[in-house]
Amino acid sequence: MGVLVTIRGWLECDDQQLSQVTEIVEQDDPDRTYSGGWAFPPRQYNFVNCVFFGAQMRDHSVDWFLDRLRSVARIPASDEDDDRVRGLFFVSHEVDGMSEWQVRDGTVVIQAASEGYRFLDE
Repeated sequence: MGVLVTIRGWLECDDQQLSQVTEIVEQDDPDRTYSGGWAFPPRQYNFVNCVFFGAQMRDHSVDWFLDRLRSVARIPASDEDDDRVRGLFFVSHEVDGMSEWQVRDGTVVIQAASEGYRFLDE
């Protein structure tokens, strides 16, 4: 059956970056098994836009998702505040355990998840 990985998390960005995130996500075939895991709220509030992802997938598809996330992380700042896309994802691997993927500073930083989030693996 294969090893399963659960990925859940969110991104924060401004209006201009949101359109670029949407473009990156929509590049995938809409019939691709896990591309439907993205969620864009129909209404965003105030000055930060949020984009969510949640899916349980086979471990061989994790690289596909990580490639998309790295493309999103590289989106440049759109104003003089130099705010980049940022976010946090928890990745629960059936064999390797949980990791934390931080989207910040134009990259995805992967590290072991804090113990406080281990309840998500129970």
